[in-house]
Amino acid sequence: MTGTIQVRLTLNGESRFADVDSRLLLVELIRDALDAKGTRVGCLTGDCGACTVLVDGEVRKSCLMLAASISGNDVRTIEGIEGIETLQEAFIAENGFQCGFCTSGMIVAAADLLKRNPLPSHEAIRRAISGNLCRCTGYESIVNAIYRAAHGNCLSGGSDDE
Repeated sequence: MTGTIQVRLTLNGESRFADVDSRLLLVELIRDALDAKGTRVGCLTGDCGACTVLVDGEVRKSCLMLAASISGNDVRTIEGIEGIETLQEAFIAENGFQCGFCTSGMIVAAADLLKRNPLPSHEAIRRAISGNLCRCTGYESIVNAIYRAAHGNCLSGGSDDE
């Protein structure tokens, strides 16, 4: 049985509400009804990570969540990540993007990692972004970008310990 449900949430620090079909995915709510276009629609199976957001501070794949399930929650998209400038500058400096499709999901995952672990190793970074696919860069430039954002420099291809 389907129906319309009113969803109230905090999106990027702002109280929002929308009437949604009970089958609507969170990624669809974010992009279509709430007009936060930075979150990408990729595979719709949770494999690519392009739709990565933070829900109550936890990394989540918004294509795997029903919009109706997040009523009352805090949702952060790429547009609402605090301190994003350092990550953006590092991604540019390290060529951590090519087509840019995965970048918003990568940056959300990276921001979450850096909040929990301000000085991660290359291996910790690889683990943190393991739920995000990139078909262009080969990942090293992304890992180096996140490392640069954290450490202020980059040791290309490093295999440091934690």
